[in-house]
Amino acid sequence: MRSWKIRLGMAILGFFTLMAIFGPLLVSGDPSATSDDGLVGPSAEHWLGTTQTGQDIFTQIVYGARISMGVGVLSAVIATIVSIAVGLIGGYFGGAIDETLSVITNIFLVLPALPLVIVLAGYLPQRGVTSVAVVIAVTGWAWGARILRAQTLSIRRRDFVEAAKASGERPMRIIFFEILPVQLPVIATSFLATVVAAILAEAGLSFLGLADLSSVSWGSMLYFAQNGQALLVGAWWWFIPPGLCIALIGAGLGLMNFGIDEIANPRLRTIKPPRRKKLEARS
Repeated sequence: MRSWKIRLGMAILGFFTLMAIFGPLLVSGDPSATSDDGLVGPSAEHWLGTTQTGQDIFTQIVYGARISMGVGVLSAVIATIVSIAVGLIGGYFGGAIDETLSVITNIFLVLPALPLVIVLAGYLPQRGVTSVAVVIAVTGWAWGARILRAQTLSIRRRDFVEAAKASGERPMRIIFFEILPVQLPVIATSFLATVVAAILAEAGLSFLGLADLSSVSWGSMLYFAQNGQALLVGAWWWFIPPGLCIALIGAGLGLMNFGIDEIANPRLRTIKPPRRKKLEARS
């Protein structure tokens, strides 16, 4: 793997993934437990300080990684499955099927995503991880479906697809065993971008108080920091760590996205100049 962007992105993503999986097992303490140490700065006892009610921010960061990343990955999985089904089926069959799916896709593309997420989240009877992930996925599948449809319209006329048709392969087998593997780089970039968007959307919903505030996430930490006027009282350790975590994981996923795009798209590949020793040897 030669791309430094992919390596750096995978390192950042791996760090937060390990934190989300094993962090709560290694960190002792309840993230919601209060104490008398209110608004205490970073110290040996509290590495990232405490909140207004004495909750340990480091513990909340570790536990919050599981909720924030869980919502992001689950939303991306749902949105990617829908975009694959809509984009590939519509692009392969064409005709009335394609036109119907394209109309549905265009409707979701022109709808403002954030206001729609806010409205849908406001009517949720339960605001758990699954419910929030589904709401975010509803608004995040359309642009991926549009890209996959455009690629499928081009791929379906290639020789290996025509050969599969001539051999009597069923349409669904051609779609998911012939066309789908060719589009894996596009699907990967779409998935990573959706994870970033979903994590930001979850943080936004939590910040607005529309997610499950009883569970600790990076977004709920920002919500309570804003309600506690952390910026006004100078408690920077309350809101900077969760915001920095969101920014870092977004940067890591973005680097992976750019790296995959450079590998998949020949126009973005950079040709390295030959080394000086080789030039001297040739001369």
